[in-house]
Amino acid sequence: MDRVIELGPQFLEATIETIVLVAVGVTVGGLLGLVIGTGLYVTRKGGLLSNGVVNLLLNIVVNVFRPIPFILLAVGLQPLVRQVFGVGIGNVAAAVVIVFAAAFGIARIVEQNLVSVPPGVLEAARAMGASRTRVIFTVLLPEAFGPLILGYTFAFVAIVDMTAIVGTIGAGGLGNLALQYGYRQFNPWVTWSAILIVIVIVQLGQFAGNAGARKVLRR
Repeated sequence: MDRVIELGPQFLEATIETIVLVAVGVTVGGLLGLVIGTGLYVTRKGGLLSNGVVNLLLNIVVNVFRPIPFILLAVGLQPLVRQVFGVGIGNVAAAVVIVFAAAFGIARIVEQNLVSVPPGVLEAARAMGASRTRVIFTVLLPEAFGPLILGYTFAFVAIVDMTAIVGTIGAGGLGNLALQYGYRQFNPWVTWSAILIVIVIVQLGQFAGNAGARKVLRR
C-alpha cells in the first residue's frame, strides 16, 4: 500500500493520459465511425443513397479490420503510423491506433442502430419533399439518437480497454503503469489500484451514457 501512495503522482499522470486517449478515441473514432456507419446504411440496397459498389467496398474494409485483435492491430499498424506521423511508439501512435480501431467498431454499431429506424418515417419525410441529405441529418440520425448513445457507451468501454493494451507500443496510461510498477515488480496493490481507477472511469462513462439515452428516449 505504501508503494501506491509513493506512486501518487504517477497514478495521476497515468489517469490523465488514459482519459485523454479515451477522449480522442471516442471523439475522432466516433466521428469517423458515424460517417462510415451511416454510409453503410444509406448505400445498401433500397437505401437513401443506394450504391452497390460503395456499399460493397465499405463492407469489405470494415470486415477486414474490425475482427483483428487490437493487440495485433496495434503492432501491425506501427510501421504505417511511424511513416505517416513520424513516431511509432508513445501516446501519439497509441491515439492513432485507437482511433483506427474504434472507427470500424463504431461503424457497425452505427449501422445496426440505424437499421432500427422505421423505414416509414424516412419515406414520409421523402414524400413531404425533403432531400435525401436532409432526411439523413434531420430524420434518420435524430431518430436513432437514443440507441446511438447506448452504442457509443458500449464503444467507450471498449476504448478504455484499448488504452490498457497500448502500453505494448510504449504508450502511457493506467495499463502501462499497472504493467510497469505492478506486474513486473510483483506488487498487486499497484495493479489493483490501477484496475479500480479504470473501473471508476468505466462506471462514470456508463452512467453518463445510460442517463443520456434515457433522457433522449423519453422525449
